[in-house]
Amino acid sequence: MKTIALIEKSPDGTYGIYTPDIDTTIIGSGETVAEAKQDFENSVAEIMASYDGEELPDELKGITFEYKFDLASLFNYFDWINISKVAARIGINPSLMRQYAAGNTYISEKQAAKIERGLHELGAELTNISLICS
Repeated sequence: MKTIALIEKSPDGTYGIYTPDIDTTIIGSGETVAEAKQDFENSVAEIMASYDGEELPDELKGITFEYKFDLASLFNYFDWINISKVAARIGINPSLMRQYAAGNTYISEKQAAKIERGLHELGAELTNISLICS
């Protein structure tokens, strides 16, 4: 079963991951998204091990996760992405995008969808790259 694991930046600047769609509480936290994902994966392993010999609940059988990011977490995890250049490419004011990425400004669903579309278009363009040896 595939379920959502939400990654969000906390007000204290750390990152957390949780699963809102299942009854079993699975969480992870860390100073970075990578640390939070590692802690989350450790939590999953510990929960699975706790059923030693007992049958897993149906919601945990074959569970996989689709990670969803808030904007601050996305740019923390993919820290090599240039926020300003991505913003300009998708038609968003770079200063505003930096505010979104820092978690300092509310982002509407419409604006989030625009950013997501732009990132998907960029990803599709990257998958179509072919290199030659010279």
